[in-house]
Amino acid sequence: MAPTREVYLYDYAADFGLSGLAGTLCARATLRLDEPVVLCIAESEAEDDDYRLGADVRLLLDSALPEEALHTVWLAAVRRCFDPAEEGTDTRAWLDRIAELCPPRAPERDPYEEKSLEASRPVVPEEELRTAVAAEIEAASAGLELRVAVPGAVPALHRVVREVDADLGFRLFLRALKAYSVPVEADTFDRLLAIGDLLAYPWAAVQEGLSVRWRPLDPGRRDLVSGRFGLPMLAAALHGTDRQYAGVAHEAIRQVAADGLGRAPGAYAAVLLDDVWRLLDSALPDEAIGLLWRTASGRLYVLGEEEFDVDGRAWLEQVSEVCHAHLAEVDPAYAPFLAPARTDLTEPVLREVREAAHADAEPVRGAARVLEDVVTTVDPDLGFRLLLHILATYEVPVTGDRRDRYRAIAAHLGFGADHLDDRLPEAADVE
Repeated sequence: MAPTREVYLYDYAADFGLSGLAGTLCARATLRLDEPVVLCIAESEAEDDDYRLGADVRLLLDSALPEEALHTVWLAAVRRCFDPAEEGTDTRAWLDRIAELCPPRAPERDPYEEKSLEASRPVVPEEELRTAVAAEIEAASAGLELRVAVPGAVPALHRVVREVDADLGFRLFLRALKAYSVPVEADTFDRLLAIGDLLAYPWAAVQEGLSVRWRPLDPGRRDLVSGRFGLPMLAAALHGTDRQYAGVAHEAIRQVAADGLGRAPGAYAAVLLDDVWRLLDSALPDEAIGLLWRTASGRLYVLGEEEFDVDGRAWLEQVSEVCHAHLAEVDPAYAPFLAPARTDLTEPVLREVREAAHADAEPVRGAARVLEDVVTTVDPDLGFRLLLHILATYEVPVTGDRRDRYRAIAAHLGFGADHLDDRLPEAADVE
C-alpha cells in the first residue's frame, strides 16, 4: 500500500526538508558554520513553513540506522562543510536538537484546499519507489565513489532508501550529487526528473545545482518540456490585438529563447532560430511573412505600428540576433544548422491546412493560404505548428476526428502530448 504523500510542488518552489537545509549550508560554505549558526538556520527554515524539515529529521531519528550511516549521509549531503563530530556531539543527538526546533506536525489545511490537493496527490508504492531510487544510486555509484569525499556514501544512501524512507533517500542522493558536482548524463537526468514528477517535486528540487551533461543541441528536437516552442511560442508570448509592444518585444524573445528548468542550455534558442532561418531563407514574399506573423500574434489590427510590425523579415532578423547572442553565451562551440525538413508529412499536413481554409474566422482563412506555401516550400513541421497555434488563437472548433488526425501527425513529429491537449476548442463530430 502506498503511503499518503504530500504534493510538494504546491508548498515548495525549490528543495525542501533536510536536503533543502543541506543545500542552504553548502551555499554558505565560505561563512562561519558552527552548531549555533546551523541550528539558527534550521530554525529559520522551519519557521518559514518548511514543515518537511521536522518530518525528515524524525524519520531518521525513529530509524535503526547506526551513527556511522547517519554521519556519512549527512557529510555527503553538506560537502563536509558542517560536521557535528567537530562540535563534540554525535549525529543523532544533533538531529534531535533540530527536531526540537521544528513543529511536531504541519498545520491542518483548509478542507477545500485539502480536497483540491487530493486529485494530484502522488500514489507511488514505497517498494516501487525504493527499487527505482536504489537503481539510480547504483547507476551513479562510480561517480559518487570517485567524487564524494566521504567513504561509504553509496551504501549509506542505500540504507536510507531501504530502511528509512525512499523519498528522503532520493533527495539526499540528489543533494550528494549536487554537493560534489557529480556529472549526470542527460538520460539519467530524465529519469531523475521522472522520479521527481512521480513524487510531485518542484522541478528545481531535482535540477537546480545538478551537473548535467546535456545532449548536443539539436534544432530538430521536438520532445521539449513546455509543449509549444519556436515561433508559435513567441507569437503566444507577444499575443495582443489592441496594444503596442511598449518595449517588451525583445524581452519576450529573450524569455522564449532562454533556458529554464528541464531545458538543456540553448535548446529553445536553437529551435526558435531554426524556425526563423527557414522563413528568412524561403521564397515567401515579405508581405506573406508579415501577414503570417501578424495573424499568429493576434496583431492584425494594431494601431501605431512599430518597426518589427512593418516588415516580417526585418522582425525575424531581430529574433535571429537574440537567439545567436544567447547560443554564443551558453554554448560557444555550437554552430547553428537547419534540421532536415519533414517532407514525409507534406501531404497529411497540407490536407489539414486546406481544411482550415474553410474556417469561419477570416484571419484563419487568410493565414491558411500562406501556410500552404510554408508546408510545400519551407517545412511541414513549422507549418503544422503554426496551424495549431492559429486555430487556438482564433478559437476555431476542432472535431474529434480532426483532433485525432492532429495527434497522429504530432506523434510522427515527436511532439510532447501537451502540444495539443487543452488548447484547441472542441466541436461536435460532424464533418
